[in-house]
Amino acid sequence: MGLSNCPDIFSLFFLVLVFYLITLVGNIVIITITVVDPALHSPMYFFLRNLSFLEIGYTSSTIPKMLVNFISEDTSISFLGCAMQMYFFSFLGITECCLLATMAYDRYVAICHPLRYTAMMSRGVCLQFSAVCWLIGMLVGVGQTTFIFTLPYCGPNRINHFFCDLPPLLKLACVDTYRNEVAVYTIAVAFIMVPFLLILVSYIRILHAILSIPSAEGRSKAFSTCSSHLIVVTLFFGSGIVMYLRPKSRYSLNTDKLLSVFYSVVSPMLNPLIYSLRNKDVKEALRRVMARKIFI
Repeated sequence: MGLSNCPDIFSLFFLVLVFYLITLVGNIVIITITVVDPALHSPMYFFLRNLSFLEIGYTSSTIPKMLVNFISEDTSISFLGCAMQMYFFSFLGITECCLLATMAYDRYVAICHPLRYTAMMSRGVCLQFSAVCWLIGMLVGVGQTTFIFTLPYCGPNRINHFFCDLPPLLKLACVDTYRNEVAVYTIAVAFIMVPFLLILVSYIRILHAILSIPSAEGRSKAFSTCSSHLIVVTLFFGSGIVMYLRPKSRYSLNTDKLLSVFYSVVSPMLNPLIYSLRNKDVKEALRRVMARKIFI
């Protein structure tokens, strides 16, 4: 059913399209400069490159179909298409939760244990962290999709949403979904709250270490390396916690749609802007790449 209560659907179409293009271009730029510029071949930018790949897939799992539905009379989606959409959205969303926690740990090691940073965050360790994040997301995505799409759906199968998300799909099932709702809540606690708490602990330790730095310049540099990640974490986990961990009595489809637009369209668009505009190393690398292209 999409955003059927929106008064100006064509304006919303162009707005979402612009946001999606900014997300694609911004993340492609980040991937490119972190690959071609040797100064960005560090663990921090290795994980940032992973995050950019994630964001491209994460947004592409829902937004293209959403844009088509804005301008098409046929807004249907096949049963298999709906399952695939939910799988990739869950898989990439859970992977991002784990990856953001890993990025917080990377900043913790860099600031609190600088002399051991190279050994603790070697290339092999970074690859292992990244592989574990992707594997967890893949397995959780398979599990969530399986227990949602093995439920009986008696119709009418009208999804009051703009993509196949967990809460509106559970409402369509013609059996008691209490166990499924408990499972969804448990997964949300395990893969949203636990990574968020790990990030919180990391930043408490980081803050303590930064405040013990004697020079103002040193404190400022340490803060600047963490600020972009902290903003992204706040946007992503804040909307996710409100969406999936609020009490059922306060559940509202309109609120659900608004939150979904934020964490599936707006937040991914802001991420590459935050990491490029607020990160001195990325801006300098982008200038070097542009200067090289112009010179050539």
